[in-house]
Formats: sequence, C-alpha cells, structure tokens
Amino acid sequence: MVCVKCWHHHLQKIEIEKTDNEALVMNHWIKTILLLSLSISVSCFAADGSGPARTVLEQFVLGLDRFQADFTQTVRSQDGRIQDQSFGKVWLQSPDKLRWVYSGDFPETIVADGRNIWIYDEALAQVTVKPQSRQASDSPLMILTDVSQLDQQFQVTELGDFEDMLLLELRSLDSESQFERILLGLNPDGIRMMVMEDAFGLRTEIRFMDILRNPPADPELFKFTPPEGADVVGVAALAE
Repeated sequence: MVCVKCWHHHLQKIEIEKTDNEALVMNHWIKTILLLSLSISVSCFAADGSGPARTVLEQFVLGLDRFQADFTQTVRSQDGRIQDQSFGKVWLQSPDKLRWVYSGDFPETIVADGRNIWIYDEALAQVTVKPQSRQASDSPLMILTDVSQLDQQFQVTELGDFEDMLLLELRSLDSESQFERILLGLNPDGIRMMVMEDAFGLRTEIRFMDILRNPPADPELFKFTPPEGADVVGVAALAE
C-alpha cells in the first residue's frame, strides 16, 4: 500500500534510533490499522450464509450505522513473543469513515474521512496521507462495502467456540494478499476480537471493550487537518 511505503521510507530518515525489529513492528502497525481496523466496516452490512458466527454477526449489524469502542492491541512474533502492546479508542461510521486513536507513550491518530486516509504521529510531528480508494484490494473496507463480495474474496470458515466467542475465519483468495487470515471473535454484544496473521508470521490481536452501537453522531471525529508545522508525506485527494 502506498502509505505504508511512504511510512517505511520516512522511517529510514528520522533521527530517532530504532532497531530493525522495531521498524518492522511499526510498519506492521500501520498496515494492520489500515486493514484490520477498517475491516470492522463489515459490521455495517448484513452477512449472508449459514453458521452461528455469521448469524450473530448478522443480528449485531442490523440497523448499525455507527460504532465506538475502546481497544487493546498486541503484536506477537511467529514464536509467540510479544513485539508490541498498545491501547486506544476507535470510532466508525457507515459506510467509510474511521477514527482510530492510539494512546500512551507514542500517540497516533488515524482518520479515514471517506476521501483520504490520514496517519498522524505526534512524536514525529508527521502526517502521512493517501487517497482512500479501492486500490487496497485486500482491505475488507473496500471488499465488504458490497457484502456479496465476502465469499468472492475470502474463504469463510466457522471455527466454533473460543473464550465465550464464536470464531469466523477469513482467508483471502488473492494469492498476493499480505495477510494469511483474519479471525473475527463474536458474541451477542458484537465484534469482541479481531486477529490478523500476516505472511511474515506476525500476529496482531485486537480486543474491543465498552462497545457502543450507534452513539450520537459527531462529524468532527472524521475530519482531519494537519497540525501547523507537521511534516506531510503523500498527496491528499482533492474534493470533487
């Protein structure tokens, strides 16, 4: 994805010292957020098909227009070691708007406004931007705006119970996809867990808490203006 390449290129130039492993984790962070967090947009559309997990998903998404939750995120290497842990808050609005905020020592904000995706790293005073388009072919946001594409783009499998959740596995049918599979953990309250496993063996697990269905609308959440003095990497799509 273009924004990930821009981020990786800028990482090579910053003065903050990072190991190769830390840079890999940071790259994985950005890639996962653009795909994983936006994949919650599946919850804005009813899923067809049989199976208890898909039935729970369909019941949860019925009438869902906005989504808000706190989250924790853990990135593990192939051997199970924790590479990174973080926490924050996410807001979604159907069909294509997102605000994903990392708190803690390295705060970051990601905003998808329906036209562009903005990534703001406060510590680096850097903003990365790219048009929010269908170019990210394996992004569930782009695929699942038409839920009929779910089975066209993924092999979907019910995996049964796990920690009081029903698991739904999505494996991309695209041989060039950067991710081996996506796992959705569902219960009657909605999406409680999402897991992304990539081709490099990294496993990102996101747990959602304090979920709110259709909280009061706040259009300002999905607007972003680069802070004064911030370094902007990339070119934003202009309003039509």
